Amino acid sequence: MKNTPLDLSRLAAMDGRHATRLLQRIREAALAGDRPPMAPRPVIEASWQRMRRLGVSPDRQTGSVVMTTEELEYRRRTSALTEVVRGVCDRLTGVVDTALQILVVSDEQGRILWRAGSSKVMRQADDIRLEEGAAWSEQVTGTNAIGTALAARAPVQVHSAEHFVRTLTRWTCAAAPVHDPRDGRLLGVVDVSGPATGFHPTTLALVTAIARLAENELRERHLRAVERLRSIVSPILCRMGGRAVAVDTHGWTAAVTGMAPVDRLPLPKSVRPGRLWLPALGMCTVEPLPGGWLLTVEEEPPPDAPSKVVLDLSRPRSWSVTVSGAAGSWAQELTPRHAELLYVLAVHRAGRSAAQLAADVFGDPTRTVTVRAEMSRVRRHLAGVLAHRPYRFKEEVEVTVVRPEHPTDLLPHSTAPAVTEGRTTR
Repeated sequence: MKNTPLDLSRLAAMDGRHATRLLQRIREAALAGDRPPMAPRPVIEASWQRMRRLGVSPDRQTGSVVMTTEELEYRRRTSALTEVVRGVCDRLTGVVDTALQILVVSDEQGRILWRAGSSKVMRQADDIRLEEGAAWSEQVTGTNAIGTALAARAPVQVHSAEHFVRTLTRWTCAAAPVHDPRDGRLLGVVDVSGPATGFHPTTLALVTAIARLAENELRERHLRAVERLRSIVSPILCRMGGRAVAVDTHGWTAAVTGMAPVDRLPLPKSVRPGRLWLPALGMCTVEPLPGGWLLTVEEEPPPDAPSKVVLDLSRPRSWSVTVSGAAGSWAQELTPRHAELLYVLAVHRAGRSAAQLAADVFGDPTRTVTVRAEMSRVRRHLAGVLAHRPYRFKEEVEVTVVRPEHPTDLLPHSTAPAVTEGRTTR
């Protein structure tokens, strides 16, 4: 019989020394392959399994080669988090300073870009290389809040002996990922770390709130940018005939003419002036705008319909779909939910009803409203290759799924029953 997993609330209710001893016993038993007194939390157990597959030694020293000052400054300048980190995180530095913790911000690769807080704790953090420019992905540092939040794409708290690498077991940390609201891209994580004696279960709620504040600030900046683009392009569209749409660099619509408006048009990674085929519009003429693009739809249909789809799920934190045919090819990064839905449809070529998809993704066949809303968004972007009643890839389309090397790394963030099943089969 499997042990009952530990949870943070139970851990918080224990005496500090008792909790530390229990976690040490769980860790030692798990690493030795023995039955622990209690099962590790699921997010920790999944991370420890990744560490074993990666060959990470629990006795390795923490730390990595720290980036040069020039590279660190370059990453700061090019990170979207730069726009908000000072405005959002600086307001909370005093909170973590008083609590003898430090606030850390990393990029999407786990490289630390900024840190602030208690000077005493920062000196202690230097000893484990929790410093600006160091890498804290799971591959480098084992199970830790920064790396594990990146791998799970969800807020994570890692306390004491839940760390895989022994030298980190005197620390407690909580981290939450920050996503770009414009395209869902993972930008990095916000983390609060400190000595294990400062453990508090509300720290996880704190970093999650910080991450949401950062995302809200990015969203407000984006809305202002779209408004500026709309004011520029509206007079141009008034003088145009036919169908045209003005979008920002992320595909969000600022203004349209001659067609029904949509919230967003997915664009390929690289857009340049000239002709471009998009699944949702067909062949378009692309012209640059300040902060975006003007897409004029050509009325002649493309020479052939899309014939091939490649669903790339091989990477741990970034997934894409590529559609190609005689008219050209087009690629789009996928949100975690859309990656799940397209995976299910790729596995079930005969199609799935809304209730079946709800059971596949949520484990609840009654959540059909949510499924229909999400599939409406997906089909708006992939109208040329998806059909409905039931939802499916069209029969004439060749679909290829590129899976990760190890089956258990399939969409590691996902708890969808269909994905969980897919991790055990090829």
